[in-house]
Amino acid sequence: MSAVLARVSIVLSITFLITIASVSAYPQANIQGQWSTLPYTMPINPIHAALLNNGQVLVIAGTGNDPTVTNSQAALWNPVSGNIRLFPLTWDMFCNGMSVLPDGRPLIAGGTIKYNPFLGINKASVFDPVANQFTDLLPMRYGRWYPTTTILPDGSVLVFSGTTETGGTNTKEEIFSPWLWNWSPAYSAGWTPPLYPRMHVLPNGNVFYSGPSYQSRYYYPATHSWSGVVATTNYAAKRTYGSSVLLPLWPASNYKPVVMILGGNTTATATTELIDLSAATPAWQWGPSMSQARIEMNAVILPNGKVLAIGGSASDEKASTASYNADLYDPASNTFSSAGKNAIPRLYHSTALLLADATVWLAGSNPQRGTYDPRMEIYQPAYLFDSTGNLAVRPTITSAPAYVTYGQTFTVQTPDAANITSGVLVRPGAPTHAFDMDQRLVGLTYTAGAGALSITAPPNSNIAPPGYYMLFLLNSAGVPSVASFIQLTAGADFSITPAPAQQVVVSGQNATYSIQLVAAGGFNSTVNLSNSAPPNGMTASLSNNSMSNGTSSSLTLSTASLKPPALPQTYTITIMGSGGGLTRSAPVKLLVNSPGDFSLADSPTAITITRGGPSAQAVVTLTPSGGFVGVTKFTISGLPANVTAQLSPASLTSSGSATLTLTAGSAAVAGTRNITITGTSGTLVHTTALTLTVQ
Repeated sequence: MSAVLARVSIVLSITFLITIASVSAYPQANIQGQWSTLPYTMPINPIHAALLNNGQVLVIAGTGNDPTVTNSQAALWNPVSGNIRLFPLTWDMFCNGMSVLPDGRPLIAGGTIKYNPFLGINKASVFDPVANQFTDLLPMRYGRWYPTTTILPDGSVLVFSGTTETGGTNTKEEIFSPWLWNWSPAYSAGWTPPLYPRMHVLPNGNVFYSGPSYQSRYYYPATHSWSGVVATTNYAAKRTYGSSVLLPLWPASNYKPVVMILGGNTTATATTELIDLSAATPAWQWGPSMSQARIEMNAVILPNGKVLAIGGSASDEKASTASYNADLYDPASNTFSSAGKNAIPRLYHSTALLLADATVWLAGSNPQRGTYDPRMEIYQPAYLFDSTGNLAVRPTITSAPAYVTYGQTFTVQTPDAANITSGVLVRPGAPTHAFDMDQRLVGLTYTAGAGALSITAPPNSNIAPPGYYMLFLLNSAGVPSVASFIQLTAGADFSITPAPAQQVVVSGQNATYSIQLVAAGGFNSTVNLSNSAPPNGMTASLSNNSMSNGTSSSLTLSTASLKPPALPQTYTITIMGSGGGLTRSAPVKLLVNSPGDFSLADSPTAITITRGGPSAQAVVTLTPSGGFVGVTKFTISGLPANVTAQLSPASLTSSGSATLTLTAGSAAVAGTRNITITGTSGTLVHTTALTLTVQ
């Protein structure tokens, strides 16, 4: 059986599973579709999800909106077998941004470093759907909680917004390059975005920001810059936790981009708006209203180009106001129709995905911290039923290529070629918090032959950014096939993935990094490996100097003779790979710590100062042990408002003392509290506490 046929066979089984899970049939299934509840549940809070190119769904919970949870988790759901495999996480991916890289690996950026107040973590990771494992990347420059990730036309990932590790909204974007396996510098946006901004790549290569605030903008990837306000919504309030969709791009209309925004706000609105971004002066226009107001909703593009609007509530996180009606928007007629009703309130942290069998998965709801709804629902749209309410006969794909390049004409074998009236590529989704960061539908042109279609791929990566897409064929009755996954690429390519991306050793020790080659677009050349020159006293050795797809290598760094000028010291070594006319690289970092340790103490341990009065001082002493010779940097936390502190010097080498000066302004509040002096040297962190009384 070919790989494509195997994929088709796997996904066909999904329909069977859903059929046996159905509890009842709607009398108008061919008009409204049919909802059913699966006979098993999701064991973790399904806050963020992504459909993988093998038909399985990666679910990210992290700590799942529960600060008492100490084990962050993810899950891999197989809709065919119903099997759910749990994965422990090494850091909290709760409320991250996630998009799937061109090679099929989801990139997870940011998450939670602290609850109450929420602070963002700067970590990032990828999930390998072949090896079923997470690999951490080099960290971003800033922490991000509630960031949005967007796959750009060149295959890189734009990461924007999110609360930083110190609080406040991040106003700088960073870009991850799969080809350099590293992060760009941080570029200033010049404005403060909302959390989880709604972003869409347009056919001209620029990115449109549609909300949830009411002022829309463009992002220009070529210059890493933003426009001013280009349009203002008619709805005068923010559409908080409303949704946004780039409507299907059709060749017949020259891929005219129209964005639709739906619902949002609390008390929520049922209104929608549309903007034609091909217009000389784009402006938001009122669209038809949904049947119910929705906040915390989801919007899913179906293979026939219609948009399913589901879930949410009139009042945020109140199940008594839940919106059970499912609405189906038709861009051709600019109208909504009924898609039946789902059974379970879907509020905060609910999610929805189009599956490869053209059904929709709906899961989650977490209006109260520490508990969530584990039940999952499946929607079978009306296009899956015939006029009698029975399941319709579906067109089939018997073979399709695993990958195609832009503008390529390729052949898809189907016995239903003469009856096919539409072919589309749908990018698998990655939704969270009422917005899908990945979903996209692009129409295809084709000609029919005997038992086959000759299809032309989208012309460029602006219209369809590189990566995996679901190919659906629809017949004259509008019934879609089960999808075949096809990788859309600019050509054969590869990336180098080191693991771990960074390590810490004590001077004199070794560190070893595994190296994985990930091929895309049919790349099958041998890749020759090399590395940048290490610093004097450090040696670097590769276990294999060449790799091919499926083989591995490793890089070992030895610090036995390293005599750095000061410890701790961080070194970056770049691994390079050349093959097939391409050169790709990936950096690894090594932090060399001093042997030994240190301790901190302050004298006196308590200070009293008068607001508006003179300053008071304490001495902070660093004492080394075990041969410690590192540089220790100091920070101070816990200061009350209108009290200032200064340490001189701000760092110490090996040992010594620093003077802490505390001053209370005239507006300082009287009282007693502890302040903390923290010393950091590489991965060594120690603190000392001082009791401060303001009178």
